[in-house]
Amino acid sequence: QAQLVESGGGLVQAGGSLRLSCLAPGRAFSGYHMGWFRQAPGKEREFAAAISWNGDATDYADSVKGRFSISRDNAKNTVYLQMNSLKPEDTAVYYCAAVSAWGGRGAASRYAAWGQGTQVTVSS
Repeated sequence: QAQLVESGGGLVQAGGSLRLSCLAPGRAFSGYHMGWFRQAPGKEREFAAAISWNGDATDYADSVKGRFSISRDNAKNTVYLQMNSLKPEDTAVYYCAAVSAWGGRGAASRYAAWGQGTQVTVSS
């Protein structure tokens, strides 16, 4: 059962932007580092971005660095992924997830809670 709720996905043309949101209701959200992963059809789930529990540290996959920006608002129990300059290869289902150890931020297996995912489709 999904414990996090993503929103904001959709269809956008190449070069466009989207902002994804992830709400963590009923959890000790501020105590967790948060990550965004994505999974394209026929491919494994891959790390996109992560943010530390207090927002002081961020990390990005090379494929999105300079185009995506992760942020969080602990007062709203929400983490965001701003995606700019989108490319067709960014098309995937995007998932947010929570991890307790910053050192595990790049590995999906280290995350304890996941959302149900939101579809992002970028047309050429």
